[in-house]
Amino acid sequence: MIPLATRAAIDESIEGSLRRIRDRAIDLGSGFEALTDAVARATAGGKRLRPTLVAASFAAFGGDPDDCPSLYSVAGAFELLHTAFVVHDDVIDHDTVRRGIPNIGGEFRVRARERGADAAGAAVLGDAAAILAGDLLLHEASRLIALADVSPRIRAGLFELLDDAIYVSAAGELADVENAVMPEYAEAEAIFDATFNKTAVYSFSAPLCAGALLAGAPPEAIAALETEGGRLGLAFQLVDDLIGAFGSAAQAGRDEGGDLRETKSTPLIALARQSPTWSRVNDALAVAHTGPIAVREAQLALEESGARLHLRTLIDDTLWSVRTAAEDPALPVRARRLICELADRIAERIP
Repeated sequence: MIPLATRAAIDESIEGSLRRIRDRAIDLGSGFEALTDAVARATAGGKRLRPTLVAASFAAFGGDPDDCPSLYSVAGAFELLHTAFVVHDDVIDHDTVRRGIPNIGGEFRVRARERGADAAGAAVLGDAAAILAGDLLLHEASRLIALADVSPRIRAGLFELLDDAIYVSAAGELADVENAVMPEYAEAEAIFDATFNKTAVYSFSAPLCAGALLAGAPPEAIAALETEGGRLGLAFQLVDDLIGAFGSAAQAGRDEGGDLRETKSTPLIALARQSPTWSRVNDALAVAHTGPIAVREAQLALEESGARLHLRTLIDDTLWSVRTAAEDPALPVRARRLICELADRIAERIP
């Protein structure tokens, strides 16, 4: 989607922010230094999806990086925003491991126990460290946009995109937790809304619009990107839900069927509740946490309910709508190709 040199420039921008965070920590205590090191580890690697979308959209609208020195710092801001959300999400989910290794909260639990804290104290420190790490990353993302070498009009537009991304994502995360903890099952519409809000804006709409804005795209083109980016983001998250239930361990980055083991209230489960065989699905989900055989039984029950096929159809329909809307004359040819390429890549992830 982007040249290797562009990926390298994005990585360097992110690394520059991480160096600044570490440099600021030098005189602020050994604990804070350890926190900034943990932040750097949490931000390292990854697909760099969101900054890649900024750069790809910029190029699709004819932008020249030589004329926009802040392109990569703005792109990097969206990666830092993503990492902040991931770090805070782990606290919300009480997760201490990510992709097989301790996350920030997990690292600081170990640090606390090594220094004599009991389990409760270690958990307090781990959660505090992760919350503060996410705060630092949110601040740095905002700082990168605030200091971008762009016109006041473009900076204001970038802040509007960042503002919307943070507010909508926070609303989606809160709704997701509410849907999970309330004794009554949430309506399918509420679950789909939470799914959209958690991911679609900050992961697709905002990065695509940011790149177009930096390239000088007209308002009607940015409006089209906002709509189609939202659809792409929803499809992306729905595919993630399928991966969480049916994907391989390699796809999911954790044990197969992780969402079923945790009985997450996902769109897949919302669709299963509408089926005549929901009672069987519900019984299977109740014991899915007990091991691989129970997970397989839950998968079979979901298959037979028709929920997997229903969700797959919704994804296909959403991506078809995206490809159709990509013919909007407000979009240049390269932008249309980019949108269709993104739709194809999302479709390739479906398990």
